[in-house]
Parts: sequence; C-alpha cells; structure tokens
Amino acid sequence: MSNVWRARQFEYQWLRTAGHQYADFLQTTEEALVFAARQVQLELTPDARAQLMHAYMTLNAWPDARPTLSALKAAGFRLAFLSNMTAAMLHAGIANAALDGLFDHVLSTDARKTYKPDPLAYQMAIDAWKLKRDEIVFVSFAGWDASGAKWFGYPTVWVNRLDAPPEELGVAPDLVGRDLSVVARFVGVAR
Repeated sequence: MSNVWRARQFEYQWLRTAGHQYADFLQTTEEALVFAARQVQLELTPDARAQLMHAYMTLNAWPDARPTLSALKAAGFRLAFLSNMTAAMLHAGIANAALDGLFDHVLSTDARKTYKPDPLAYQMAIDAWKLKRDEIVFVSFAGWDASGAKWFGYPTVWVNRLDAPPEELGVAPDLVGRDLSVVARFVGVAR
C-alpha cells in the first residue's frame, strides 16, 4: 500500500497542477491514502487514517542532516527549505527533527498554489534570496526534483540515498552522492 500511496500522492499533485485544480499537500496526501487503501482492498479505519496522516508531522531527519547543515551554516552559507509540503508541515518537521535555527527561509510551494517541478515553485528561492539562478545550489532527495531544478537552471546536487537510477528527462544533476556530504563537497566545505 505504501508504494501505491506514494505514487498516487505525486500523481494527484501533478494532475491537480496540470488541471488547475490545486489542493494542498496534506489534502492530496490524504486523498492518495484513501485511494491506495481501496486499490489494495484494505479497510482504512478513521483512527488508522489519522495516524498515518499524523506521521507526516513527525518525520525525522537523516542522521547526517544536522552536522552537514550546521557545517554549511558555520561556513557562511545561507540555507533555505523549498518543499511541496505546507508551511505548517515544514515548521513541524523542522522542529521535530531538531533543525531549528538552520534555515533562513522555509518556502512552501503552497504559497504559489503549485507543486514542483512547476517553474513557479523553483522561482520562490530566487524571489526569497534576490539572487541569480547560478548563485543558488539546489539540493534534492528525489531524482525528478533534481531534474526539475536543473530544467529551471539551478546548479543541482542529487542526494540519491536510495541508489535510484537516474531519471530519463534529458538533464542530469551536477553531482550525485549518497548523503549530504556530497553537498559540502560541491560547495567546498569540509565536514
């Protein structure tokens, strides 16, 4: 069910974007959960549904996140978070993962009523920083997001933790690695 849920979550977000029928991340995630349960013929009780949805508010960071982000911050880099999640979800996640104080900007595509890889989503970092595309390094966990950022024109690092194959979308990230140390290496910060 998890694989169906995750795939449908993105499909619903992208379909709603293409169809100009925006609904926020939380709503599309819950709609995808209901679909996934029906797809695999699993009874989804209201309690189970609430518990699964609440999990998005209590996500943990990867173990290398805090030390790497702290090293980047100490080296003078300004950090931002750009996500399809809602602002409330992002702030709860940052607090839950003990990453408070590391990000100068927490950007939710919800503010633009769209989802990555829409160029309007990637434009948010330029607008927040008042910088040029080549002055921002975009770091992504998802290959499709790295491709979207590269289409937009950002120097891009893909943190490919799951050892996924590269996307076949006509672009490639500037650097790929298994954890956030690849980001520090890309910008020349020892960690």
